[in-house]
Amino acid sequence: MSNLFWLTEAQMARLRPFFPKSHGRPRVDDPRVLSGIIFINRNGLRWCDAPKEYGPAKTLYNRWKRWSDNGVFARIMVGLATEGTDPETIMIDATYLKAHRTACSLRAKKGGVGARSVERKAA
Repeated sequence: MSNLFWLTEAQMARLRPFFPKSHGRPRVDDPRVLSGIIFINRNGLRWCDAPKEYGPAKTLYNRWKRWSDNGVFARIMVGLATEGTDPETIMIDATYLKAHRTACSLRAKKGGVGARSVERKAA
């Protein structure tokens, strides 16, 4: 069984009203590209590591960048958050956080100017 993420048709139906209109050429398959963007963001991957089933990584990045700059994803989040809920009660769970693999090495290095030596100089 594949571990790829695919949006369902019901999920796409809820998202379509927030999509910008296509100008000129029709857009590449929206469900495939959006599923790829979600997969990349959910797993913390680089764009070049996108599975080939989602299409070219450049297409995924270009759509993400263009729609982010135009506020499409922000409108989707606001629209979905207010859809069918009491506007007085909105909760966002931010308990799922990732730390970069180099985060544990951010303390001062030996022989360098650390926080304690700066405190001593200031006193």
